[in-house]
Amino acid sequence: MSLRIVVCVKYVPDATGDRHFADDLTVDRDDVDGLLSELDEYAVEQALQIADEADDAEITVLTVGPEDAKDALRKALSMGADKAVHVEDDDLHGTDVMGSSLVLAKAIEKTGYDLVVCGMASTDGTMGVLPALLSERLGVPQVTLLSEVSVEAGVVKGRRDGDAASEALEAALPAVVSVTDQSGEARYPSFKGIMAAKKKPVESWDLEDLEIEAGEVGLEGAWTKVDSATERPARSAGTIVKDEGEGGRQLAEFLAGQKFI
Repeated sequence: MSLRIVVCVKYVPDATGDRHFADDLTVDRDDVDGLLSELDEYAVEQALQIADEADDAEITVLTVGPEDAKDALRKALSMGADKAVHVEDDDLHGTDVMGSSLVLAKAIEKTGYDLVVCGMASTDGTMGVLPALLSERLGVPQVTLLSEVSVEAGVVKGRRDGDAASEALEAALPAVVSVTDQSGEARYPSFKGIMAAKKKPVESWDLEDLEIEAGEVGLEGAWTKVDSATERPARSAGTIVKDEGEGGRQLAEFLAGQKFI
């Protein structure tokens, strides 16, 4: 039987872009380019490696977001995933992590799965709680923050590195795992992969397909909200230390003044 792997990915605003809030204090996505969250690329890579070791495996990449979020799915497909699911609905605007976990869990159940792989956090919200919420909603074990992950005989195994020790963890499938940025560099899509991705299936679902009421998601259903946002002041010019014979001393004094040394 094929190992069914679902990778949850997020389409995020480019952190190097000029980001702004809209009037309702959500991120104005029309104002900045988006891309596949870098931390989710590690999840795609680990799913591909697990599939390579399996006798038979199928990888589905899943995202929730606007039309442009398909760009994130195409990136994952070009890396080697087999198919994609895109959940889009106008009523999803402003959905927080609780609502996102509901939508993703419903979509995961609908597509079928043995293993769900997530990144350690998104690069925009950086909450890092989504894998745990998915685990709870799906009623399956979670093994999170792994720097190594593998699947053998219906069991997912991994290593979690802490400050004082490394833990060896395992859980029976089906399960949810998350991987860190220490799990291995994500591969670059090849030209062949990019061309192949254009022909891979991308299925689109809305809230009705997932039997979710509009009031459960979006700004109305959010458990958290942004009360106010203030634009960060422009950065001032940094301190320049010129070496005219006393550069080393001046640099040390500056670092000491900033309590760096």
